[in-house]
Amino acid sequence: MKHHGTIILLLALALFLCGCGIYSFSGTNIQPDVKTITIPTFEYKALRVNPTLANELSEAIRTRFRRMTSLEQVEMDGDLEITGEIIGYDVAASAVSADEVATQNRLTVTVKVNFESRKYPEDSFSNKNFSAYADYDSTNSLDAVESALCTEIIDKIVEDLFNATVAQW
Repeated sequence: MKHHGTIILLLALALFLCGCGIYSFSGTNIQPDVKTITIPTFEYKALRVNPTLANELSEAIRTRFRRMTSLEQVEMDGDLEITGEIIGYDVAASAVSADEVATQNRLTVTVKVNFESRKYPEDSFSNKNFSAYADYDSTNSLDAVESALCTEIIDKIVEDLFNATVAQW
C-alpha cells in the first residue's frame, strides 16, 4: 500500500511540473504565454563557400524546435526569434605526424546568433558564437567527407543553440 502512495505522489508531481508550463520533460524552459517562434534562414558570410550549409543548418534548427517544443513557427514577429549567420567554415590540421605531415584535418563551423525573446527580453542575447568541429583523415579530400562532417557539426551546433535559447543551460 505504501508503494502505491509513492507512485501516486510521483505521478502527481510529474503532472504538476508539466502542467505549470515552466518545465517540460524535453528539457525546455518556455513560459506558458510564449506561443510562437520565428527562425529565418541563416546568412552565409564565411570566406570558404559551402552553398548548402545555411539552408541545412536553418532547417535543422526549425526541425529541432518543431520536435522538442509546442511553439508555432511563424514567418515574422514570433514571441521568440532566432537569427544568425555562418561566419566561419575552416579546415586546419588537427594532428601531425613525426615528419610534420598532417594525418588528421578538422572542419570547424562557427555561427553568430541573435536570440530575441519579445515577452521576456532578459532572456535575449546578441552576437553569441556557437562553434563545432569534426575531424577526418587527411587521406580523404574534404569533398569526399564534407556532407557527413557537416551533418555531425550541424547536430552539435543545433544542440548547443537549443540549450542556450529555450533550455537555458
